[in-house]
Amino acid sequence: MTKFLISFPASAMNIRGEDMPAVSEAAHEVIRDAKAAGVYVFGGGINEDVAPVMVAADGTVATDTCLQTREINGGFCVLELPSRDAAVRWAARIATACRCPQELREFGDDPES
Repeated sequence: MTKFLISFPASAMNIRGEDMPAVSEAAHEVIRDAKAAGVYVFGGGINEDVAPVMVAADGTVATDTCLQTREINGGFCVLELPSRDAAVRWAARIATACRCPQELREFGDDPES
């Protein structure tokens, strides 16, 4: 089984306020289905009210980010699935529920993690 990251940036969701409860329920339904199927690992949304920090090897904390990741926000989930095709099907379900495209990435195989 392979773990897949399914995610979207906050800017991808152009949902009217009155539609948000329906979108939220649809997204939660897909996650409930993933849990029932035993493929859900974890997921959530980035809390944009809490600023990211950089932590150095010596434990020093700086209010900064990597240049390439300054715009990471939105929602994500990690699913453990038997194939990329299965991951595409789950990503499509999430895209339908969230009404926005989803990015799909595969985690590398690491038996220690």
